[in-house]
Amino acid sequence: MKTAIKNLENKEVGSIDLLDAVFGVTPRRDILTRMVNYQLAKRRSGNHKTKGVSEVAGTTKKPWAQKGTGRARQGSLRSAQFRKGGIIFGPVVRDHAHDLTKKVRQLALRMALASKQQDGKLIILDSAKLDSHKTKALAEKFSKLGWANALIIDGSNLDENFAKAARNIPHIDVLPEQGANVYDILRRDVLVLTKNAVEQLQERLK
Repeated sequence: MKTAIKNLENKEVGSIDLLDAVFGVTPRRDILTRMVNYQLAKRRSGNHKTKGVSEVAGTTKKPWAQKGTGRARQGSLRSAQFRKGGIIFGPVVRDHAHDLTKKVRQLALRMALASKQQDGKLIILDSAKLDSHKTKALAEKFSKLGWANALIIDGSNLDENFAKAARNIPHIDVLPEQGANVYDILRRDVLVLTKNAVEQLQERLK
């Protein structure tokens, strides 16, 4: 499918062919959900921790005799029912990541790209390069383009001035092609791909 290429002045400067195998697949909610859950689980630090009975500081002496006191039998003052006692089955340091096959991950990325294309939220940019790193000038360009909430994906080498200028603008993310991922694509309203990024993504996903 042919799609127009625009520049930062919102003028058409050409067209590009988008592969149906990448941008024409039918999005499936279940695949996209699995991929988002996979990404969010993988980035969790998993460093939450509570102390169990064996880790709590305190005496190991039996509080009182097993029988004859009229009280409930107790074996340790470090048990959960006592003040400053341990936590039973509390969270421990662990890895929350789970497996997802490479084929499913690639399919999910194709579906995320296709969903933006089918929703009319995909824009192909000639290049993401600036002569200055000033945020104000770039913010004005984005305002004229109507990009209030956008993810911009460039080729493998980001333009340093563009990346610096964009990083202070709220709700605007800039990523290199190798950093393209389902979660970031779906969380932003508009997806902007440079011509270079399209070529590299199609080579990687076709």
